[in-house]
Amino acid sequence: MTTSVASGSANLQLQETGCWRPYLSSRLISQNCCQKFSWSSGGCKKLQIKRYHYPITATQRPSQAIIRSCITDDSTKYFDFAVIGSGVAGLRYALEVAKHGTVAIITKAEPHESSTNYAQGGVSAVLCSSDSVESHMQDTIVAGAYLCDEETVRVVCTEGPERIRELIAMGASFDHGEDGNLHLAREGGHSHHRIVHAADMTGREIERALLKAIESDPNISVFKHHFAIDLLTSQDGSETVCHGIDTMNTKTFKVLRFISKVTLLASGGAGHIYPSTTNPSVATGDGIAMAHRAQAVISNMEFVQFHPTALADEGLPIKPLKARENAFLITEAVRGDGGILYNLDMERFMPMYDERAELAPRDVVARSIDDQLKRRNEKYVLLDISHKARDKILSHFPNIAAECLKYGLDITRDPIPVVPAAHYMCGGVRAGLQGETNIRGLYVAGEVACTGLHGANRLASNSLLEALVFARRAVKPSIEHMKGSHIDQNVSRCWDPPIPVQLGCTILNNIIKRTKEVRKELKLIMWEYVGIVRSTTRLKTAEQRIGELELEWEAYLFQQGWEPTMVGLEACEMRNLFCCAKLVVSSALTRHESRGLHYTVDFPHVDEQLRLPTIIVPCSTMNRTWSSRQLHKQQIC
Repeated sequence: MTTSVASGSANLQLQETGCWRPYLSSRLISQNCCQKFSWSSGGCKKLQIKRYHYPITATQRPSQAIIRSCITDDSTKYFDFAVIGSGVAGLRYALEVAKHGTVAIITKAEPHESSTNYAQGGVSAVLCSSDSVESHMQDTIVAGAYLCDEETVRVVCTEGPERIRELIAMGASFDHGEDGNLHLAREGGHSHHRIVHAADMTGREIERALLKAIESDPNISVFKHHFAIDLLTSQDGSETVCHGIDTMNTKTFKVLRFISKVTLLASGGAGHIYPSTTNPSVATGDGIAMAHRAQAVISNMEFVQFHPTALADEGLPIKPLKARENAFLITEAVRGDGGILYNLDMERFMPMYDERAELAPRDVVARSIDDQLKRRNEKYVLLDISHKARDKILSHFPNIAAECLKYGLDITRDPIPVVPAAHYMCGGVRAGLQGETNIRGLYVAGEVACTGLHGANRLASNSLLEALVFARRAVKPSIEHMKGSHIDQNVSRCWDPPIPVQLGCTILNNIIKRTKEVRKELKLIMWEYVGIVRSTTRLKTAEQRIGELELEWEAYLFQQGWEPTMVGLEACEMRNLFCCAKLVVSSALTRHESRGLHYTVDFPHVDEQLRLPTIIVPCSTMNRTWSSRQLHKQQIC
């Protein structure tokens, strides 16, 4: 991947063109292909995106017709809307646009297998008279280290309560207090109790309600176990246009092409670039990587949030028989409910680091734990909630209590061993206020998107909120675009199809084995050199080692007979992990300050002159290795 660094202090306006050309009055430090631009926002100034109704060409005659017959052959399906991902953002969007056309939900595993399902804490929203939108905004901006987009923050905090009410109307059941009102919890970084929750399984309850609604909608088709390979794009003058997505059925290994008038990318994050993550196994950065290859603008990838408190299996009385695919999350709400952090000598340490102690934002708590572990050469710290009433603990945290009890730990009596784990990508595909991207017909919502809400660090329980708000905001422009679009039944012929790998069992097993080894090595590099605390030397070492590892892996593939158009689940996930890891490293090298989740010993202080989002602007001459290009040919259709 080409990496370049450019910075500027002048106002920058990004226009919706093929490459989102920036206008800078400042000097470019270096100029390579995929330039990384920053712009002065004067604090929280909004990213300016020129919005307009898309012109309709002669081949895009207006058509009010909704696609009723979705299936035309075994390899291509036609829909009005294609949704990639089955978390809260994808499902909520699908339910709305289904009122206007046919919808395909494309999901990598089972529909419930998403980060939403693992979200424990809840959804933050202003729902009581003592709270205010301004207070929620201030908490969000402070947690985000003043890198948040202020207009985005206002939109999300203002519209959030209505999104919660919609979920309740759809059947989502949240906890209520003795007074009959919603029970509102408090988490780190929040100045008020404003977290709506369903015990410690909020995401699961939201997912349940949305999936139930999806099942009864005749306009929605769900395609489970379909891995998204690449976006189908073409050029229309200076604009890139999205026409759908290529997928592979991971059960039958057949490639299935979805042609759609509108595509929503809601595929989640990239936690599995690190060895320990709270993310489900499907979170391999597929959406971010696909969008990058399709020349979407990417932003703020250096800000990887490590959740301070994932269950440390090493500290459990009974050790799990096998390593977990993803770390078990101990929700922020445990600290919000009075949980105290201790080192192994039962010394409380958070007051030494921050006056807010355990209620400090996640980046502060994670760095504090990391410092304790390094100073004391220990593997985990302890989170104790046992001083609270037993019945309250069990009613608020039944899932955590049950999981710990399986391994001999009673959280009503004993402290919980915890350690930080990769949790959330604050960066992603750059989105405007309606979820639009620089690619016409492509919208984004959820963790895959960078809306500007989170800035340099996400405030607890703002992720489900952002997903709900932006999924809803993307509906109106999506419907307008759909109604003004026409699908040519021959459009599918514009791209060469990917080919499922057919190299014989022995060779394929060797490739899968080597790919798993490379994946493990990449994760270790990211944890060792691009973790909670960073340095320029270590980041450059990571950049070099990742580049060498990728080239070595690709050389091995092609030595085994791999062809450029071949696809396999393990290999395609691996190229996406490489892509996201490189985006994180190169973005981190660009930021010469410590802000929010990005802490570097070489620039340990906040520099207000560098209070700028990191923008990776693509161009047409991107590196053409197998890992970094779309598998099909791009043509003007």
